[in-house]
Amino acid sequence: MVRKTGRRWLVLMVVSAGLLLITLDNSILYSALPTLVEDLGASASESLWIINAYPVVMAGLLLGSGTLGDRVGHRRMFVIGLVVFGLASLAAAFSSSPEALIASRALLAVGAAAMMPATLALIRVTFEDQRERNVAIAIWGSLAVVGSALGPIVGGVLLSSFWWGSVFLVNVPVVAVALVATLVLAPPNQADPSKRWDLPSSLLALVALVGLVMAIKEIAKTEPEPWSVAASGVAALAGGWAFAHRQRRLAEPLLEFSIFRNRAFLAGVLAAGFSLFAIAGLQLVTTQRFQLVEGLTPLGAGLLVAAVAAGALPTALAGGAVLHRVGLLPLIAGGLALGTAGTLLFLANFDTSTGLLVTGLLVTGAGLGAAMSVASSAIMGNAPASRAGMASSVEEVSYEFGSLIAVAMLGSLMTALYTATVDLPAGAPQSARDSIDAALALAGDDNPALVTAASHAFDSAYATVVTVVAVVMAAGTLVTGLLLRRHGPGSALSADTHH
Repeated sequence: MVRKTGRRWLVLMVVSAGLLLITLDNSILYSALPTLVEDLGASASESLWIINAYPVVMAGLLLGSGTLGDRVGHRRMFVIGLVVFGLASLAAAFSSSPEALIASRALLAVGAAAMMPATLALIRVTFEDQRERNVAIAIWGSLAVVGSALGPIVGGVLLSSFWWGSVFLVNVPVVAVALVATLVLAPPNQADPSKRWDLPSSLLALVALVGLVMAIKEIAKTEPEPWSVAASGVAALAGGWAFAHRQRRLAEPLLEFSIFRNRAFLAGVLAAGFSLFAIAGLQLVTTQRFQLVEGLTPLGAGLLVAAVAAGALPTALAGGAVLHRVGLLPLIAGGLALGTAGTLLFLANFDTSTGLLVTGLLVTGAGLGAAMSVASSAIMGNAPASRAGMASSVEEVSYEFGSLIAVAMLGSLMTALYTATVDLPAGAPQSARDSIDAALALAGDDNPALVTAASHAFDSAYATVVTVVAVVMAAGTLVTGLLLRRHGPGSALSADTHH
């Protein structure tokens, strides 16, 4: 059996490679976005959808794909996901328009949604020893952080030598190797045809999420369109209500709401969401700010935000190793508190001191790494083995939801604040008010006053957005601290799911 040999660690490597691909594609466009927008002629709204199509579709499909994995087997789902992901990467690399790229990103999300629950479920069934599983899940969780942080760097490296399509083409050889390794190493496929899979539930979740994102993006505009906000809001509420109503009627729902009564499970889900909100938000706005205002290359901006990963990796690995001794409370609530402090340090020094700026990002990463690594253990350790697919899907929905809301809310807020506050010099065209990209393109080398005005407004918007990230993390610290107040040193990881 796999568990009696070192092959289980090779299985971990294979599924981790799949996870690395998924998380890389969440953030690889952050540093590539200015180049991509220029080459494809994408509008501000299209550029946000190029990023958002991936997490929106993935989050909508994740719950369904996890349960489908319980039915057809997680190994089979992982293989199917790899194939779809590889084909979608080819399509994205050679997209000739913003619309084609958005569609390809949506197809990438279908492959990712098939793969992602399978990665954690395969770990759950491969590692039977609790401590080994904690370490394996911590490695898995740390790779989620590393992949997200490596995205802007990989994007920057590729753009320094190749065209923007290379950021997708790089996935193909990794998919090929992972596919062969899965077929050779992964445990036999364990299907359970008695498990029911409900496609309408997945579609209702997708409708609710798309409606929510569109509502957030519209509300964040300087002049929101009331009818658009209303229509999006109705879609979000109706989709969410219909999804919840359908789950209560199904004998085997995609999501059993009763599992959220377990405080440790709920705290793990919230910690994953808060952590990804902070990481995705900081990465998105920071890579943009340091390219557009400071003039860094895509690679330089990517290396800067990599400080988050550098801080996160040691604490993510250590968290899983010490969890059984220290308990969930100090690692999750304490990690979010440390992340908040690091973000405030970064905020106070982003335009004055490079040393303190990087230190702030390192401290933020250290806190979030600890929280994320054990959030996975809190979730998987408090779900029955028969619903491993559902539990892993819930976790990944929380990761994607955190990232999705960060991009939708903070990206739109940044643009809206810039538009509302930029003080254009006399004679500057009004279209410079649309975005800093537009202002810099219009200014060229002949209008330094416009560059200064645009940079000043963008920095002001940036500071506000980073403040929002810090406030959200502080709220996460408070909420998870209350939920985990009985999970300090020496406490058991698992608890009765109806506690």
